[in-house]
Amino acid sequence: MKVLFLVQKEQRAILDRFYEGIAASCECDLRWLTSGEQRNLRGYFRRHVDVSRYDRIVFFLRFKQEIRQVGFIRTIPNLVILEHDAYQNYIPCKYTGKFSRHYRQLPWARVISSGFMVSERLREEGFDAVFVPKGYDQGLLADQGCERDIELAFVGSTNSVAYSGRKALLDELAQVEPLLVTRTKSGDEYRDTLNRIRFFVSADVGMGEYMIKNFEALACGCVLLAYDQGEAENRALGLVDMHNVVFYQTIPQLQEKLALLRADPGLVARIARNGRDLAVAHYGFSRIGQRVVEVMQPALRSHPPLSWLERLRLRIGI
Repeated sequence: MKVLFLVQKEQRAILDRFYEGIAASCECDLRWLTSGEQRNLRGYFRRHVDVSRYDRIVFFLRFKQEIRQVGFIRTIPNLVILEHDAYQNYIPCKYTGKFSRHYRQLPWARVISSGFMVSERLREEGFDAVFVPKGYDQGLLADQGCERDIELAFVGSTNSVAYSGRKALLDELAQVEPLLVTRTKSGDEYRDTLNRIRFFVSADVGMGEYMIKNFEALACGCVLLAYDQGEAENRALGLVDMHNVVFYQTIPQLQEKLALLRADPGLVARIARNGRDLAVAHYGFSRIGQRVVEVMQPALRSHPPLSWLERLRLRIGI
């Protein structure tokens, strides 16, 4: 299967290993689009793409730019949209409902979502949605067996409307527990910091799915204290409370479980080991990339003929 894979050139997360995982499982033409190219997809395709050469054309681009160009995107055959932010469709934020509105204009496209329940909800709305979770960079992140001199911490951003619930929970926890909230540079500094943390607090409040930091913390041997996203999401990921993860929904519940863990170092070691083994076995980007290719292979829904206006726009390049 020959795939044209369009990704963002300027992106905060380093996802090169993810892209490599996809490219390793298909004949992949991977291209990094600048912000300007993403803003003018019609021009980019006209200059650089022969769509007839590809079995699948995959977008992993800024949703903000996609929704402004749906008229052109409707003309692209064999379209697959890879989306890690579609949970915002179902939470109060500036994109509430906008993913559904966008996909409704592209009903033949396959949407690969990183949330199990998000995928379920999209399918209930009639979309061709499939689930492939987020993962972690197995080439960079690993358990180094270091001394864990930071007991309780969160590493990452809280400066976003989508993260408002995360910030509120971390602020509340910091009032009653010795919580470190910090940020690091990507790469070695981030890996080394995770390897110093015994209990990593995941506070994906109201998101309905687990963000990439959960998989990164597990892979680095932290005990993951994860805000519970629900039985279906947990089952889909193989997450089991007090076996390979520690779930909580309230600060008192988190404190109660922390007390149990602090009193039982053996339990801490087992949960950390089981969580790390789960991440290594299933959530490295090499495996996640392979799963993406697997779910894009089945036949797509048929694309209806272009309208006369769409054909005219293609002919004159507007």
